[in-house]
Amino acid sequence: MSTTREQTTVVEHPTQEQPEPQPKRMSIIVTKGTLDWAYPPFILATTAAAMDVKVDLFFTFYGLQLLKKDLSHLRISTLGNPAMEMPMMGMHMAMPNLVSALPGVDRMASGMMRRLIKKKGVASVEDLRQTALDCDVGMVGCQMTLDLFEFRREDLIDGVELAGAATYMETALNSDINLYV
Repeated sequence: MSTTREQTTVVEHPTQEQPEPQPKRMSIIVTKGTLDWAYPPFILATTAAAMDVKVDLFFTFYGLQLLKKDLSHLRISTLGNPAMEMPMMGMHMAMPNLVSALPGVDRMASGMMRRLIKKKGVASVEDLRQTALDCDVGMVGCQMTLDLFEFRREDLIDGVELAGAATYMETALNSDINLYV
């Protein structure tokens, strides 16, 4: 008895083109405007942008400070910050709240932080912010906050869009990742 095998080849013809995969999107609400809190949103944004993620930052309340042209006013607050330890005298020392409450301590601690950042070769906030702009990270300042604190548009860097919460919500609803910093 002889058997014959038949081979059938199925050729698929796509009826329509497959859509291009959309890039991942990330939105970050930036609410704090101190020296130490300036780093997380810009580091996360530039890292994500380098990974081909479309990033939008929404600056509101004190976070709007980070969009000012001049960032020399940025300080850190040692008061009520129990996790803050600074390398001093060969060890890590926390600053007691009693010392933190003294006039001038925030200015001193901010100067120490700036020197440490420079000594360790960490990018400045200004450099990180510019890198974010160069990487096409969207920067939106909250119009209500601008009005509330009587900031002027001309005090802000170029490349910033002004909008309200509805604009942020639209961005957030279309994002894969939403962060609150």
